[in-house]
Amino acid sequence: MNLEGKTAVVIGASSGVGKALARSLVAADARVTAVARSPEGLSALRSELGPRIETVQADAADAATAQKLVGELRPDFVVLTAGVRPQMGPIDELSWDAFSEAWSSDTKAAFHVVQAALRAPLRSGSTVVLVSSGAAVNGSFLSGGYAGAKRMQWLMAGYAQKIADAKQLGIRFLTVVPRQLIEGTAIAKLASERYAQVLGITPADYMKRFDVPLDSDKVAAGIVAGLRGEVPANSTAVAVTGTGLEPLT
Repeated sequence: MNLEGKTAVVIGASSGVGKALARSLVAADARVTAVARSPEGLSALRSELGPRIETVQADAADAATAQKLVGELRPDFVVLTAGVRPQMGPIDELSWDAFSEAWSSDTKAAFHVVQAALRAPLRSGSTVVLVSSGAAVNGSFLSGGYAGAKRMQWLMAGYAQKIADAKQLGIRFLTVVPRQLIEGTAIAKLASERYAQVLGITPADYMKRFDVPLDSDKVAAGIVAGLRGEVPANSTAVAVTGTGLEPLT
């Protein structure tokens, strides 16, 4: 699929994968609306990309955000990259609020995005992408409920696809799962420090466990591949690593 002239909403676009994706989509001549909570991050993105991008300051976990973006803009693509940086610690040291933070933010935002896409609905041929985490595959014992929250995003895409197919809406739902820590992100820095401490190694050595590094640009490229239709139509989840994409079941 040629992305030129397509409309995209990128939620969580002020940093990391969302920022890299916004750049990639603008470079492909798509019309992008960047959404984030940080006014400073959005201002920097607007300064970098100029009039080729629109920005909206909003909280993705607020139901009104997804309803407004989907209902008013009716974009071709909606991509949710926003997510909290989990509080790190073993389960016996975390409060319930800390343990469930990703559920109250990441999973809640995905719920509202998916629901808005189905209820509006988005027009046939549209695609909704939820960016999950490798924690959804392997767990993450030092990040509380984060792994479960990211797994629920993955499951939610599958649930939504069944509904879209049953109603013949023609909407594609896809979860992109980075299987490695994404170099240069706040989560990768925090997680590598804590897990390295447990293993008695340095954070740099912990990151070297991944033969080929994964960065935000590579994740963004994987998302773009999904938007272009390069992921098998019967798949609702795909993993991205330093070496490329691989299907998930």
